Amino acid sequence: MLQTFSNMFGKKAAPKSGPVIPEPFLSGSPLRRVSGSGGMTFSKVFRWRLPDGQRTEPKTVEIVGTFTHWQKVALQRDGMLDAWHITLHHLQGNRTHHYMLLLDGKPAHDKTCDGLAVPTGPQEEQFAYPTEKGPRVFMLFAQTK
Repeated sequence: MLQTFSNMFGKKAAPKSGPVIPEPFLSGSPLRRVSGSGGMTFSKVFRWRLPDGQRTEPKTVEIVGTFTHWQKVALQRDGMLDAWHITLHHLQGNRTHHYMLLLDGKPAHDKTCDGLAVPTGPQEEQFAYPTEKGPRVFMLFAQTK
């Protein structure tokens, strides 16, 4: 009925969602928007906290992955949340990304990852995390709607 009413006045119905406002890129980051593909992108917050019982803080917490072209990006320390975090924007959607968390340059476990994958290629092997079944990298399932 709304469509019929809109047709009578020659106007289309207004979209139900608000305007799409692109998020700014992180200044100085190696991230780039997927150009020309028309694919969906999304933002993701990565957060890391000291494991229970550990008191020694790392000097650096970084993330590397397919979405950073395997370039290290530092997470920022947040004293209020007692964690390190970063929000990465414009990650390519509808694919599986591989990534690693690095503490002082060494691979560290991410308990929030979507799964583990066998590293493919020298970049992933360089940052792989040792497990009982061999080296692994973390997976991020990037499903967009």
